[in-house]
Amino acid sequence: MSVELFVFWMLALVAVASAVLVISAKNPVHSVLFLILCFFNAAGLFVLIGAEFLAMVLVVVYVGAVAVLFMFVVMMLDINFVRLREGFLNYLPIGGLVGLVLLAELVLVGASWALKEPAIAAAPATAELDNTRALGRVLYTEHFLVFQIAGFVLLVSIIGAIALTLRERVGVKRQDIARQVHRRPAETLVLERVEPGKGV
Repeated sequence: MSVELFVFWMLALVAVASAVLVISAKNPVHSVLFLILCFFNAAGLFVLIGAEFLAMVLVVVYVGAVAVLFMFVVMMLDINFVRLREGFLNYLPIGGLVGLVLLAELVLVGASWALKEPAIAAAPATAELDNTRALGRVLYTEHFLVFQIAGFVLLVSIIGAIALTLRERVGVKRQDIARQVHRRPAETLVLERVEPGKGV
């Protein structure tokens, strides 16, 4: 057994085991930790097939942002998980039906992929052009307009989320930077002449 094959089986087995533990762990904090472990192993599998850019994006975006956000939300919110699990048996039939449908779809996709030749051949790897540079050339040349539109849509969604969650609360002091910048010395400084022997 070669080193690459050994590393593949090790990463694949740990990824599958951690994915199972994500949904089977009783503590939600442990579920998030197993999710982070699953992301790291998936990133290792991406590195094995030569997609180091996807591995970096998986670690930076999903582990560094999404999973950590899940961790903070789970730890900060006081959620009664015992109460949430009370109606588990009521939703078990519909959940099992949905699971069976998804399993059948995965089996059909896997069988059709195994029986049919791939329509797109893999691009030959060249020594002078790595995966990240090739992906960058494609994004910023052929798909530049679509890439910029996707960035604009994300920007609009961020502005919309901020606008929806920003609320003006009565009685809460806020910093008004424009008012601070445009204030005059007469509004902030008062000179008082104090006579001897008397206070202000």
